[in-house]
Amino acid sequence: MSQPYYLSTAISYPNGAPHVGHAYEAIAADVMARFQRGLGKDVYFQTGTDEHGLKMAQTAREQGLTPAELGAKMSSMFKTMADDLGITYDRFIRTTDADHHRAAQALWKKLEERGDLYLGRYEGWYSVRDEAFYNEDELFKSASGEKLSPHGTPVEWQVEETWFFNLSAYQQPLLDHIAANPDFIAPKSRRNEVVSFIEGGLRDLSVSRTSFDWGVPVPGSEDHVMYVWLDALTNYITGVGYPDGGERWDKYWPADCHLIGKDIIRFHAVYWPAFLMSAGIELPRQVYAHGFLLGEGGVKMSKSLGNVVDPMAMARRHGVDALRYYLLREVSFGQDGSVGEEGLVTRVNAELANSFGNLAQRTLSMIHKNLDGVIPAAGAEEADAALLEKVRVACEEQLPSHFEGWSFEKGIEAWLQAVYACNAYVDEMAPWALRKTDPERMAAVLGTLAAAIKPLAEAVLPVVPTGAQSVLDQLAAGEGGAPIAKPTPAFPRLEMKTEDA
Repeated sequence: MSQPYYLSTAISYPNGAPHVGHAYEAIAADVMARFQRGLGKDVYFQTGTDEHGLKMAQTAREQGLTPAELGAKMSSMFKTMADDLGITYDRFIRTTDADHHRAAQALWKKLEERGDLYLGRYEGWYSVRDEAFYNEDELFKSASGEKLSPHGTPVEWQVEETWFFNLSAYQQPLLDHIAANPDFIAPKSRRNEVVSFIEGGLRDLSVSRTSFDWGVPVPGSEDHVMYVWLDALTNYITGVGYPDGGERWDKYWPADCHLIGKDIIRFHAVYWPAFLMSAGIELPRQVYAHGFLLGEGGVKMSKSLGNVVDPMAMARRHGVDALRYYLLREVSFGQDGSVGEEGLVTRVNAELANSFGNLAQRTLSMIHKNLDGVIPAAGAEEADAALLEKVRVACEEQLPSHFEGWSFEKGIEAWLQAVYACNAYVDEMAPWALRKTDPERMAAVLGTLAAAIKPLAEAVLPVVPTGAQSVLDQLAAGEGGAPIAKPTPAFPRLEMKTEDA
């Protein structure tokens, strides 16, 4: 039986349209899912939307909709984004799904049975935008004197009856788990951040609200709804069959990785594992927090500055493959990085179109033109073997090693060095000249290149599935001595466009 692998993204809060950060996380997760499938693993990949909470209720009221209507409308936009970007999820989960309500309430009962829930009164600072509570010492003042959360969002003083979760009891168990499992939180900078937060002392967490009713009702306290994060985090176990168990649960839990943005690391690396410990459920193997995407020049994106990147507009103008490649190649995964349309065009033209695309196109064209379309065997000279070995190491060792550690940009760089080596080999061997002086050697050179291009296309297939598959299909057409058709460019050059094509 193949080894199972369970991967999730954070579920998106859909009170606004999808932005490039949502696309970035979805693409990264999809590349990992495709990569793991390529290793022969039985992958379960989940994404979706988090539709409850005060922020959704307020936005719905502003738009003259019910929260359920807003959730359905906006969730469909996120699902369309995922589908249009080629995201190969196994389930698109919504927190309004009936099985999710049942799972969240079942988890609540487990916390209650453990004795980790108690009724009290909450007084403190709450950010509607973050759906998060903050301590006084975490706040800062704006230039106008307004109190803001650590993320710069407005906070308001809340006073209401609430159920509390006994988070403070899990301070040492969490520290012990992190120490015993150094890869549980990644990258290392995020692990250090979480450990520092826990060591600063954990306070019991308010996990229900009575000031609004858009959420999962608390069992036995129908005037309370669950705190949106307790509700939302439960999606990771809902999707694999909790609380019923069964084959999917036995196969896929614990999750191999929750891929999230760095701004929600506390919820996933402190609150979520504490809830699971309380419920007696095994913890996920890893929480990986990626960085933020910034506008060109490192400026934070904002509508007022006009530098917000619309991922779907970029995909329409330049293609999904181009967007996928650029986002994972341009930024060191786990860190913040700048992106923009000019950077996409420059990067994709230089590396995909001019380097790999041109390599495949001119190799297949020469085979089609000079060898009646029949792909010859690879050459046996030292230079041929050296090139194929360099390609093998890049595709079978270096790229997979980097991808396993979420270092996509390093994996692509190793792959690209092998592409460059192929182009240097073409220039050195000059098969167009050999056509007149040594046709047999020309055939061997072109056969070597075809033998190199196939693993290169297979290795980069998770990143650029459409273009890489086109290359593989054109090569496959020539298997068994059948002639290949006149080749078509898999990665055409891009042009700067100011409007959607």
